[in-house]
Amino acid sequence: MLHSKVSSGTVKIGEISYKLKTPRNPELVPVKYISDSLPQTVAQHLRWMMQKDLLGQDVFLIGPPGPFRRSLAMQYLELTKREVEYVALSRDTTETDLKQRREIRSGTAFYIDQCAVRAATQGRVLVLEGLEKAERNVLPVLNNLLENREMQLEDGRFLMSAERYDKLLQEHTKEELDTWKIVRVSEDFRVIALGLPVPKYKGNPLDPPLRSRFQARDIYYLPFKDQLEMLYTAGPNIAAERVSQLLSLATTLCSQESSNLGLPDFPVDNLLPALHVLNAFPMLSSQQLLQRLYPYSSILGKEGRSAVEGVLSRFELLDGHRQPAPGAILTVSRTEDLEGHADVTLRVADKDITFQVPAGAKELRLPNSSPTFISTPSHSQLMAEMMQSHMAKDICLIGTKGCGKSVIAREFAEILGYSIEPVMLYQDMTARDLLQQRYTLPNGDTAWRPSPLVTAAIEGKLLILDGIHRVNLGTLAVLSRLLHDRELDLYDGTRLLRWDRYQTLKDQLQFSDQQLQERSIHSIHPSFRVLALAEPPVVGASASSSSNRGQQWLSPELLTMFLYHTVTPLAKAEEMGLIQGLTPNVPMEAAEHLLHLTHSLRKTNDPTAQSLASSLSTRQLLRICRRLSQYPEESIARAVNKACLSRFLPSLARASLEKSLDNLTYSISLGRIKEGVLTIGNVSAPVYNPNEKIKVPDVLFYDNPQHMMVMEDMLKDFLLGEHLLLVGNQGVGKNKIVDRFLHLLNRPREYLQLHRDTTVQTLTLQPSVQNGVIMYEDSPLVKAVKLGHILVIDEADKAPTNVTCILKTLVESGEMILADGRRIISAEGKSNTIVMHPDFRMLVLANRPGFPFLGNDFFGALGDIFSCHAVDNPKPQAELAMLKQYGPDVPEATLQKLVAAFGELRSMADQGTITYPYSTREVVNIVKHLQKFPDEGLANVVRNVFDFDSYNKDVREVLIEALHKYGIPIGAKPSSVQLAKELPLPEVKMTGYWTINQGGNARRKLLCPTETHPIDIKGPVFLRVQGHPCNRQESRALSFSEEKAHWQIPMSEVNIICDVTTKDDVLYVATCNPVSLYSMKEHGDKIHCMELYDVFPRTISGVWQPFVTIAPLGSPLDGQVVLHEEQVGTHSDTPLRTRQACMTGGHKMCQDFAHKNWLLFYKENGNQLDVLDVLEGRVHSISLPINLKSVFLVAKDRWLLLESNSNKKFLLTKPMHMAAEDSGVCQLHSISEDSVSSGHGATEVSVPQMLSCEQLPNENLSAALNQKIVSPNRILADAASFARVVVGFPDLVSPNEVYSFKRPVDLSEMKTGEKGSHMFLRGGLRSSPAKRDNCVSLLSANQVVRALPPNKVPLKKVYPKDVTPPMTAAYLEVTDLNSKKVKYIPVPRSMSVSPYTSWLSKISESDVLMTPLGTGGVVTVDMGGYVRLWETGLDTLQRSLMEWRNMIGTEDSRPIQITVQKDSGQDVTAPKHGKIDPNNAPHVGGNQWAGGTGGRDTAGLGGKGGPYRLDAGHKVYQVSQAEKDAVPEEVRRAAREMGEKAFKERLKEIDMSEYDAATYERFSNAVRRQVQSLRIILDTLQAKGKERQWLKNQALGELDDAKIIDGLTGEKAIYKRRGELDPELGSPQQKPKRLRVLADVSGSMYRFNGVDGRLERSMEAVCMVMEALESYEHKFKYDIVGHSGDGYDIELVRADKVPKNNKQRLKVLKTMHAHSQFCMSGDYTLEGTDASIKELTREEADEHFVVVLSDANLERYGIRPERFAQVLTSDPQVNAFAVFIGSLGDQAERLQKTLPAGRSFVAMDTKQIPQILQQIFTSTMLSNA
Repeated sequence: MLHSKVSSGTVKIGEISYKLKTPRNPELVPVKYISDSLPQTVAQHLRWMMQKDLLGQDVFLIGPPGPFRRSLAMQYLELTKREVEYVALSRDTTETDLKQRREIRSGTAFYIDQCAVRAATQGRVLVLEGLEKAERNVLPVLNNLLENREMQLEDGRFLMSAERYDKLLQEHTKEELDTWKIVRVSEDFRVIALGLPVPKYKGNPLDPPLRSRFQARDIYYLPFKDQLEMLYTAGPNIAAERVSQLLSLATTLCSQESSNLGLPDFPVDNLLPALHVLNAFPMLSSQQLLQRLYPYSSILGKEGRSAVEGVLSRFELLDGHRQPAPGAILTVSRTEDLEGHADVTLRVADKDITFQVPAGAKELRLPNSSPTFISTPSHSQLMAEMMQSHMAKDICLIGTKGCGKSVIAREFAEILGYSIEPVMLYQDMTARDLLQQRYTLPNGDTAWRPSPLVTAAIEGKLLILDGIHRVNLGTLAVLSRLLHDRELDLYDGTRLLRWDRYQTLKDQLQFSDQQLQERSIHSIHPSFRVLALAEPPVVGASASSSSNRGQQWLSPELLTMFLYHTVTPLAKAEEMGLIQGLTPNVPMEAAEHLLHLTHSLRKTNDPTAQSLASSLSTRQLLRICRRLSQYPEESIARAVNKACLSRFLPSLARASLEKSLDNLTYSISLGRIKEGVLTIGNVSAPVYNPNEKIKVPDVLFYDNPQHMMVMEDMLKDFLLGEHLLLVGNQGVGKNKIVDRFLHLLNRPREYLQLHRDTTVQTLTLQPSVQNGVIMYEDSPLVKAVKLGHILVIDEADKAPTNVTCILKTLVESGEMILADGRRIISAEGKSNTIVMHPDFRMLVLANRPGFPFLGNDFFGALGDIFSCHAVDNPKPQAELAMLKQYGPDVPEATLQKLVAAFGELRSMADQGTITYPYSTREVVNIVKHLQKFPDEGLANVVRNVFDFDSYNKDVREVLIEALHKYGIPIGAKPSSVQLAKELPLPEVKMTGYWTINQGGNARRKLLCPTETHPIDIKGPVFLRVQGHPCNRQESRALSFSEEKAHWQIPMSEVNIICDVTTKDDVLYVATCNPVSLYSMKEHGDKIHCMELYDVFPRTISGVWQPFVTIAPLGSPLDGQVVLHEEQVGTHSDTPLRTRQACMTGGHKMCQDFAHKNWLLFYKENGNQLDVLDVLEGRVHSISLPINLKSVFLVAKDRWLLLESNSNKKFLLTKPMHMAAEDSGVCQLHSISEDSVSSGHGATEVSVPQMLSCEQLPNENLSAALNQKIVSPNRILADAASFARVVVGFPDLVSPNEVYSFKRPVDLSEMKTGEKGSHMFLRGGLRSSPAKRDNCVSLLSANQVVRALPPNKVPLKKVYPKDVTPPMTAAYLEVTDLNSKKVKYIPVPRSMSVSPYTSWLSKISESDVLMTPLGTGGVVTVDMGGYVRLWETGLDTLQRSLMEWRNMIGTEDSRPIQITVQKDSGQDVTAPKHGKIDPNNAPHVGGNQWAGGTGGRDTAGLGGKGGPYRLDAGHKVYQVSQAEKDAVPEEVRRAAREMGEKAFKERLKEIDMSEYDAATYERFSNAVRRQVQSLRIILDTLQAKGKERQWLKNQALGELDDAKIIDGLTGEKAIYKRRGELDPELGSPQQKPKRLRVLADVSGSMYRFNGVDGRLERSMEAVCMVMEALESYEHKFKYDIVGHSGDGYDIELVRADKVPKNNKQRLKVLKTMHAHSQFCMSGDYTLEGTDASIKELTREEADEHFVVVLSDANLERYGIRPERFAQVLTSDPQVNAFAVFIGSLGDQAERLQKTLPAGRSFVAMDTKQIPQILQQIFTSTMLSNA
């Protein structure tokens, strides 16, 4: 038996004895460390240490974390009566902390020895704890001291080992050695180092030279037996079996096997305090106790949890379900006999148990008696459990943001009468910030100020460490001794001792408190306790990832420091109670909805929903409810959208939120101030009366409704006392809104702009040195707090989140400690405090989180303390109104174009097609420029914004496309005008007379009887109206032509357009297979579609080909149309309801007077006219004596009829009012036609194709006939003439003259046999004359426009010889009777043509239908459903051309001259029109002729000062800027050839044929943009990951504010600089993300590829993945697997062998194609997904993703969607997404409804697949890369 005996002068351990010396400073010798019974193991350790001590060697005690090694060292030192110098090393330790530090005393700096030097000279033992925490290259300072006991000091002294010093002393005197500054190192000096083994734990590995200087000893936990003995004595009330089970568990969880599983060590040392608790509460379940020691459910993943639970059940400790948890605290009272304690009674399982816990000095308070704390069952249970733990040890509360940790902590403190000392921890907090900071005394001396933590320890407060998950482990290590042993050594040499040790010391040495304090030894108050708050550790995250996802901070070391309690989220009922308690007036229903939503989000295991739930924490819910109780009319959806900032969520998260909400909107009035009250919307607030008027902002602000809504919202929250956070893109007016808001409220503001280098000091106080004394400047924040101003913090996301999080305590509890020791508090307090002014508020502005603003996620970190508002660009109307105020003189059309184009760009930025979100700021700048310089073209000015993107090819293309779509002609030249060529019209001739026979001859004047009957109406039928977005493209982007705009109607390819008509600015198009009606506004962005196949009878086996015409009705039936089906004769009148009326088949409809609400129907070869009066609902039938060929409504009461065989014309006049009583009689007059040269007998009879129903205006008539004339007239067109004017018809009885513009060849005689391509499309010759003549008259423009097929157009005249005419659908022949010109405008070919060609040919002879639009234009719709708007009128064309040229801007060909101008008398003379040259010869210059080119004052093109531009049709003479700037052709050719050569060589290199290259290009080009934008994002993320950090304690760089005093004293390492941060040692390598794409290559993909191209799109998607991730293999490990009927693991790309070049990528695509062509049918989507998810979880990776591409026909194979949903979410570690490719019918949409939101996408248009993939990547992978 080894025994230890302490005799007067020696200590013996076993056979080794050690001679004691009397300590010189006995107060430095440790006391009360040795326990009465020493276990054997400890004795052996001590014996070894004594051996080493006798040998004079330094020792290193290595072992698992915990206080055991330290207590061993202390026991040894107590045993051998040695003085100790203790240093806890942290990452902030520098050599000055070890050797010498300078201090200033009365103006001079001198050195003070630090621990190592003190220990060496005084012969003490230096205990270094935590060697693995110190940064590398700090400890080598000690190398020489350890080895040779030598050290050179900064102040010139030299430490020398005892033997050498003694040798020198024999030769020299002590005085000599002193003058040489040589100091003796005591022979008793030893070093005891304590450290963790580093590869297993985190930290820096030992430096080999350092390591070799120590003797090591492994100090493992006590052996099982010894440990058990100890625990038995601690817990006498507990069954021995239970104790041994607990210990067995602990030992198992510390074993090697468990650490292989990745389980952190069990904190064995904490079993002791745990047994104290268990001893008082024997009925407590072991499992609950273990959760406190080892909160495995929070720190471990699924496997870890099950492993731990396996061990638990093994030792029969899974008893959590049986034993009840403590219910609640019943009473709390002061303990009589024990000072600083309280008796607490708990009710546990029907037994009341009373026990003592430490308590504070204030009054105790009964539980549940606070008005601000609403107790819920789970919280009171938590309190009771905390009381139990409080009895034994410090506590740590783990809970998510905003779940009430701080409130619980406060309540806990109040019950026990503690004063609270909150310390907000932040990431780059140093050990100094925790313990002591330097400051200067007024006389300039340096001194140390204890931190709140130290004062709390001395005064016995409850220290709340808020956010220990944020702070670095190396820094927290400083506290481990305080937490374990309640001892602390500070920088200035002060020591804090545990209460009982302090008392023992006092008794032993007979010192008074006074004397001990002079020796700077203080006691720690016995009631002092620490309560730490933390957010849950992120399972599976590496500890070093400082990413916003948080880290696995709960390390084995931290586990030993606290007992852990988890704050569980409240149950729904409890949360409801809480809300009602705190906001009594909240509308119940609203609160229930809110909770329902929140809890459904919290329950899912979908990460996106989880992240949404986190922004709906209890704290946010309370804020929403406070608002609702104040403003009950608000909608929940808005509140939730605001809290989650849904506007800026990634698209997936947004989708899943919208799935849970229905959005509501409302309108708002503007802000106004009346008698000192500000009202915005429905909210009023008094206007403030400030002391400092200067600081009230004043800003140019144009009101617009949207910003007003934001301000109303802000005002509501402001009045509720909230601090506001505004989040938005750049340039949406955040600053303007805030300034305007404060201006209206008349509040002074302080302004802080944050940036990358903002530190906690800059936020609070700026230190500066004046006369050697440190002075602190108050920052705007402190000023605002003092004076009650509003603090505006701008760009909050640019500062590191760890800095901004100090705002949290300020906002939450109104407390904050400043660097100079003052503290801000909310109520009156002691001296040295700043009371927060009640008017103080913070308004924080931040950019939205995520790409492309690479800021920090301020919202993620602190969003739930503020009331958040999303600020968005104003809506189009609001923006337009605002721009009008900025640019009152800018034409409105220009503004509209800008607003529309930017709107489009913004939505693209939201979808992620482009990365930069263009904002209002940019538009405003453009408008300001245009306002000041109106002549500069819009196209040039927009480049001020877009030149940033001019070097990025893909972005540039997207931009130009968007700008062109809205007609901003960027890139167009003023010379690119492409108007059709004008040909002269033949002379107008008078060709004959029409005479209306009014004579009494009965044969000539026929009476026609009429009868009236009502119509029967069926219906109404309700139809679904679908809105489609209209992708309207302005056509005048790159060049100016007659075409104004074009868009595609969303119709299927079998559908056939059969009629088009317009009313005001609404365009109606009818289609007839199936019958449907499309309506759209000329400038709108929506197309409404109604399918009418229910109303019109079905088509039977294609025999019946319906043909529908439309008539839009006028007021009071505006917006209603009548559709008439010619074959069978159904009408329906459809706004949204449909009524039907039937007639017998074959009628035609005349709708010229539809706007007067009557229509006329007749049947070819019939002899009856039916007039339908829509308003009265009657039909008047008129019987005729002739058979009809056609009817023209010449006027309301005069109709021209053609007899069917003879083409003879009759005029029918009817009485004006057809009342029912006198069913009036209509008269029929025959018309005789006589030609001028009547001698030739037979007259030619003209068959009109079009006859106008109004007359030409007089000036147009005069211009057409070249004579001044005023007369009624009609314009008519037929096959033989361009146009005819019948003067006097139909009102004059005298013979009416007919004037004709004759055609050279009659149209009807031209061959219709079409050659070439038209043949193919037509499918043979026409079977019958076409039903549409496509001829209209534009009376105001004096034009006749008809659409002709290309074969009826004189192409040789239109195009020069060497030009091949373009492929066109038709030509518009515009006959202009003013200028006597005819021109042919080509209509481009339609994109797609219906397969029913023979049917088509019956509708119209050319491929288009035409109808007039407005005054000077027509609309054509081609057979592919392509709508084009044309401008034909000369005046309107000229006006448009002017506008267009102005938009491009004058490209002045003269060089710019710089002139310094002196006022001269004369300038350009007044502009004039000039003479008109009768011969129209070109004139260049000369200042005389109108219509010249290049003159000075006359009108013409390219002139200098002419009044307007007049184009007389000449080639413009102007050396264009473009020609001067152009690159010579041979240079361009050389560049082209170089490119081609390189391309061919590259192909040769990878051995790829050009055909293959072209094939691959097809896929690659389709996804080029997505690939580009994905790569941009990946690059920026990589750059962000490489962002440098501040390295502190540098010898050069920028002055570190925190070290300004050290600088005064003359230290060197007081600088900081930016550098790459080495990854923390021991932190695991960043693993790549793991992605698997599961592509559907089943047979159905191949089969339906023809329908929607799904296989090709999947191939494109695969191509995109391969290209985008090329060369990012280190970040993304991906593979691509196919699934089909053959199985679900068809390997396409292996993760370790990804394709490197186009050839290999093409091979993958070919494999996909071939496989789907030849595989078996069947569907393995489910199995494939399941297998992939299981397989990926087995691999090590940062994150796992599975993307499944599949077509949605799961039902066909009997697969239930629910099962699929289950599989997708089966493993929370794997993010699985399904992309369904357009399916038959609505399968995919139905499927998506059953799948979890944000996890499934339907790509109806297969082009969306790559975009969807890009969305998935950006919103998940990249949100946290």
